[in-house]
Amino acid sequence: MLGSLYLEHLSDADLAFLGAAGQSRYDVRRDPDQLEALIDSTETFRALFTVAGRDPLLRGSPFLIFAVLVHRVVRDLRQATFIEEWVGPRQRVPVFDTESLRDFGADPLRRLFLAELLASYTNVANGSTLVKTTRGWRRRRFSELDPLRLIELAEVVPDADRPLVYRRLGDLSLFLTGIFPDYAGERLVAERDRGRLERMLGTAERERADRHDGVWLLEQLGRRAYRIAQHGADRRAAMAAVLAEVSENFAAARRVLNFLTDRYLFPMRRQWFGTG
Repeated sequence: MLGSLYLEHLSDADLAFLGAAGQSRYDVRRDPDQLEALIDSTETFRALFTVAGRDPLLRGSPFLIFAVLVHRVVRDLRQATFIEEWVGPRQRVPVFDTESLRDFGADPLRRLFLAELLASYTNVANGSTLVKTTRGWRRRRFSELDPLRLIELAEVVPDADRPLVYRRLGDLSLFLTGIFPDYAGERLVAERDRGRLERMLGTAERERADRHDGVWLLEQLGRRAYRIAQHGADRRAAMAAVLAEVSENFAAARRVLNFLTDRYLFPMRRQWFGTG
């Protein structure tokens, strides 16, 4: 099953590249079970990332690039004795609890989930929707990179579409706290908007809080959004289970992405994502 999920995202050029990098004698489209092993291989990583001056996105699709990086980070975490934990803008402290990160990355569907998430933010959607107000219908802008706009969109779309919007809200929370934590912690949420986001969390989350920076706020928001979204993820029951797991282990997922960003993405993240 996992191989078929990878095939949904990989282009013909990606498959040819993987076959060449792994010197595969098989047609990987006919034998998808070997795909994750090829993505995980040191030869594939070297072919994409060790040629000086060559942007990896010129050699593979965004999904392939991020799938390879996610697998590489999972390998790296097996040897890591500590990580640099984000505690504030431009502030890191060493944390020696790496076991939870290794546990999160050990599941193949979670690795696929992270690769899908990162690839999705290389091309984001913006637009507008009509909203009925006390003054009549008004056109309101929305962006996939604005948590407040996504919350507003969730309030006006049909019930059947609401879990999809909450899934994207959870994705955005994880993406920003994982890839752009300084921006998320310091500049994303204006003070006038903080109360609106906190009200969505519910009383229990607010009362447990020992901090209220943007990263904490998005982490709690992401947990809640994924809990709502999992109930509408009928297309792939396995991925619905992953949403529930990410909701429960959001901090571990965020730290895996922080580790990936610090080790591999930092020089390229603005070029690849164009956000923050």
